[in-house]
Amino acid sequence: MLQQVNGHSLGSDAEGRASLKGDLREFLGGEIPLHQLDDLTKVNPVTLETVLRCLQARYTEDIFYTNAGCTLVALNPFKHVPQLYAPELMQEYHAAPQPQKLKPHIFTVGEQTYRNVKSLIEPVNQSIVVSGESGAGKTWTSRCLMKFYAVVAASPTSCENHKIAERIEQRILNSNPVMEAFGNACTLRNSNSSRFGKFIQLQLNRAQQMTGAAVQTYLLEKTRVACQASSERNFHIFYQICKGATEDERLQWHLPEGTAFSWLPNPESSLEEDCFEVTREAMLHLGIDTPTQNNIFKVLAGLLHLGNVHFVDSEDEALPCQVMDDTKVSVRTSALLLQLPEKMLLESMQIRTIKAGRQQQVFQKPCSRAECDTRRDCLAKLIYARLFDWLVSVINSSICADSKSWTAFIGLLDVYGFESFPKNSLEQLCINYANEKLQQHFVAHYLRAQQEEYEVEGLEWSFVNYQDNQTCLDLLEGSPISICSLINEECRLNRPSSAAQLQTRIESTLAGRPCLGHNKLSREPSFVVVHFAGPVRYHTAGLVEKNKDPVPPELTELLQQSQDPLLTMLFPANPEEKTQEELSGQSRAPALTVVSKFKASLEQLLQVLHNTTPHYIRCIKPNSQSQPQSFLQEEVLNQLEACGLVETIHISAAGFPIRVSHQNFMERYKLLRRLRPRTSSGLGGLEPAKESSAPLGTGPFCGCLSSLVSSICFGGLCLQRGTRQLTVV
Repeated sequence: MLQQVNGHSLGSDAEGRASLKGDLREFLGGEIPLHQLDDLTKVNPVTLETVLRCLQARYTEDIFYTNAGCTLVALNPFKHVPQLYAPELMQEYHAAPQPQKLKPHIFTVGEQTYRNVKSLIEPVNQSIVVSGESGAGKTWTSRCLMKFYAVVAASPTSCENHKIAERIEQRILNSNPVMEAFGNACTLRNSNSSRFGKFIQLQLNRAQQMTGAAVQTYLLEKTRVACQASSERNFHIFYQICKGATEDERLQWHLPEGTAFSWLPNPESSLEEDCFEVTREAMLHLGIDTPTQNNIFKVLAGLLHLGNVHFVDSEDEALPCQVMDDTKVSVRTSALLLQLPEKMLLESMQIRTIKAGRQQQVFQKPCSRAECDTRRDCLAKLIYARLFDWLVSVINSSICADSKSWTAFIGLLDVYGFESFPKNSLEQLCINYANEKLQQHFVAHYLRAQQEEYEVEGLEWSFVNYQDNQTCLDLLEGSPISICSLINEECRLNRPSSAAQLQTRIESTLAGRPCLGHNKLSREPSFVVVHFAGPVRYHTAGLVEKNKDPVPPELTELLQQSQDPLLTMLFPANPEEKTQEELSGQSRAPALTVVSKFKASLEQLLQVLHNTTPHYIRCIKPNSQSQPQSFLQEEVLNQLEACGLVETIHISAAGFPIRVSHQNFMERYKLLRRLRPRTSSGLGGLEPAKESSAPLGTGPFCGCLSSLVSSICFGGLCLQRGTRQLTVV
């Protein structure tokens, strides 16, 4: 009979005895150095302090990946580490009989998901949730995983198939630099921060070869086009065209060197992401030809010049605000680049059109200087958001496979990290709301579900307390009243929004909620939400306006008049198609708000995740200055507390991290029914079983298979059966 000690199978052979002696010597010789502990479940005792010490010891030794039960902890090295992501290392993990016995790595997770797809054990589809603070390395991790799958999921037989596979892989990999150029920016915490969320679906055929991919994006931070916080930058693409354009292109796009743009702060900063040629080459591989690229960059240059348009108050309220003298040339240049009539461009920002009465009579009212600025910003955000959505559709049309050509997928979720800035608005509220939902998904799938399974199966184990963030989610999205519902209700009320009034409504209506706080010392209207990762103060000024995200119909009508091929495609002139404002005005139905749309897309994403086998990578930022060899204990400790890592380790250490349903186990190992154990111990005692008329899956765990399961370790994993499933120790 085989036994298991310290995870090693022991039999009557000399190898088993030698292994036992080695374990005893290791035990008697003292504790293993902390940096050699590749799984945090081996830390004794498991506390925040011991886990922190272990991670710091490994980081000091340039070891950046550590297992934590079902989760992989990834520390950002903030430096280039030679050979850490080399193709040779990818092949090593791919070819290993048991990759989990190699050093922890994101390639271990990648290979596990790939083998899960090959095994066809339900649910076949896999997902990897990459989480962590901004700057923790989520985007880099997702990028490396995509490269890994491009290498291991390509083994075509014919030369023609090989060329097709190479083209697909190249297009999938080239989607990264394009989306990062147009969707990432330098923030206070991260030089390459994703300002949108994305779920990448890597599509595999029956032979587990990658045939295509699809990208779903969430909540682009389009406000960044026209408004950047101090010491932050606009989207990378604006800096790329200003720094990488040729002399001829500068003339075409009216970007002479040394020109200052209001919407291009910190132009002197130089980042690795400012490489224009990489973006252009990637766009070519995705099917965006050079003329179309030049058209895109010309429009972006037009937005930069639009940002230089500034207004002055009119002495007569009945007259429109005038453009500052030194920015009149910016109006002319922007109109030229966007191929819009200069007069119409100016009037769309200066004059507001009002429809009133049953006859829908049209009135025109001059805008205040603040309204002119708002309409200017809205025009830029509208163009950029449409352009970004179009790029995503182009990428998908280039890389997405026909639905009949793939049977399973591996999903990579790279979503914005938890954010808390000196000033937090609707963007941060949505981002942190998404992080709360993903944390709940993790809690529900692993922590809570695992404990419930153990209780149902009657397995002996001690209950582990964990942080459940349901109370915070009830505050944010609960029914009938929550922060989201109150913000949406303010959008539906036909009255000017007031920041102080919104604060009062939230604090009075939701008074007593455990996760709602307030800052009495704050001079600006705000409210505090105590998230699982910490408290965040949200300013209510402008929050309702951002949620409405109104687009004046004059701006859409203006862009439909453009002679630019790209803008004509993005804003088709279709008089039969009514705008959302017109439809809502007729039906009195409330317009869809930013929060409502984001919540709906988030629910769809979570539904996809629930139907997959999830895997988790927790990215940790060792310091907020992005400095290599710097491990700030307090900052890391806060992140460990926020993600509930210690609770995860406790449950993994106390329980059974891998579980296989009885049906799937029977399908996978049904061949073993032909064998039955002899009276002698060991695997050598197996002999063919006599034919039985009993159907598979009946009787006391199928007769001879019952004995096998109770005594044999398959691949070093001892299988025990509970009432409903097999649990792998």
